[in-house]
Amino acid sequence: MESLSQLPKEKVDQVEDVKVNKVAILKGVKDEDRVYYALFANKDDEWKAYMTKKLLVKVDFRLLPILVLMYTLNFLDRSNLSQARLGTLEADLNMTGTDFNLATSILFVGYLLMQLPSNLLLTRVRPSVYLGAAMTVWGIVSCCQSAVHSFGGLIACRFMLGIVEAPFFPGAIMMMSSWYTRGELAYRIAWFYSGNAMANMFGGLIGAGVLGNLSGAHGIEGWRWLFIIEGVATIGIALMSMVLLPNFPASSKWLDEEERAFAQWRLVMDAKEADDVSSVTLREGLNLALKDYRVYLFLAFQHLSLLSQTFQYFFPSIVNTLGYGKIETLLLTAPVWFTTFLVSLFATYSSGRVGDRSVHIIVLMLISCVGNVVATVTSNTGARFFAMFLMPMGAVSAYQIILAWIASTFPRPLVKRSAVIAICNMFGNTASIYGSYLYPKSASPRYIAGGSANSMICLSVALMSFGIRLMLARQNKKLEKAEEENIENSDDVDARARGFRYAL
Repeated sequence: MESLSQLPKEKVDQVEDVKVNKVAILKGVKDEDRVYYALFANKDDEWKAYMTKKLLVKVDFRLLPILVLMYTLNFLDRSNLSQARLGTLEADLNMTGTDFNLATSILFVGYLLMQLPSNLLLTRVRPSVYLGAAMTVWGIVSCCQSAVHSFGGLIACRFMLGIVEAPFFPGAIMMMSSWYTRGELAYRIAWFYSGNAMANMFGGLIGAGVLGNLSGAHGIEGWRWLFIIEGVATIGIALMSMVLLPNFPASSKWLDEEERAFAQWRLVMDAKEADDVSSVTLREGLNLALKDYRVYLFLAFQHLSLLSQTFQYFFPSIVNTLGYGKIETLLLTAPVWFTTFLVSLFATYSSGRVGDRSVHIIVLMLISCVGNVVATVTSNTGARFFAMFLMPMGAVSAYQIILAWIASTFPRPLVKRSAVIAICNMFGNTASIYGSYLYPKSASPRYIAGGSANSMICLSVALMSFGIRLMLARQNKKLEKAEEENIENSDDVDARARGFRYAL
């Protein structure tokens, strides 16, 4: 196959196909990239498919495994408090009433404070170093939880853990949206967010092993060993990630010049605008995000979706209401989260394959709604355990599609997309602050108030999904009408070249 880097510039200058003109004048494309972009546009579909497959193999292998591992540890360090609770944590720290709920929710206060400034900063620094450094710090803070001897000390550690964990999640989503097209993004986010299910699954297994075998070892309580072991593992992976995690396409030296240009060209063709890091200032990007009314709809959408998932921070305690021992309870959580992992991969693959977001979200949220209803209305052990499969299976899988929907609805410029993702994630996660109080210990075993509220929340997310679909469908019709008018009434090639449509 002929390499573009070997072609003489004279051959490029002779290309007169209208596709070249469309590419060359796309907003944000640098002059030095237009030679490559022109030739890419004129290559046949077979060549493009070959290059896409070749590139995605490299990107998937280099980007996804390390991000999944990082997110698994991110969520593990955030949620291991729920496993520690089944040890002697509350007794050792003299926790009573809703103290555990406060310890859970305070993390998200710190988490929210750093979301937006962190994600804006990420567009100006090397993501590999920035995210790796943040992970190292949160691993250290996670270890520090093992040294607390009072409830106040635990609260301080959890607050700081939220601050230092904040950069990772929105930063990782923004990074993936800088490598994958909209059609590819949902399935990759599913693999990334599978770290959530794996953290809960392995968290239960690790918790069972540590609390069952290390309690009292060397005079240290089992829950302290849990924080030490998982925190040290986080620090080790963080140091590796600084070397392994790629940066943005334009600065990735592990790709050759042609591959870097092709990686950027694919995204230009998908969004019809270049992903130029320096084309918009941080303030301009933030202003663009805040002036877009759709941001506020997706903000509320993500907020409700996260609210429907707050049960997972109490999931071991919820499963414990089935009447089994604490170690058996932790082991029982593993198959629930493994099933959630499989369902989420299938749902997001299907969503990306058929190009649908809203219908998949509606179906999944209805499944979660049924799970909440059954777990609330019956005391039958078998029925309640089955319902505990449905709750995360629907809510967690739907959330992955929502994340991809947000990133693909605001594709360019890069700084605006980064701001949108951070804003939605920041205010969306406020749900976890008060949602943590939906499951007080006093409401055990059926948690009627929390289950009933979550059922209505799931229905609300499904309705919002349908409403957003209608809104974006109207915008697509406006885009089609504008392009038809431009083609008929002017020779505006840029208007003809856009072709952008919102995913429904």
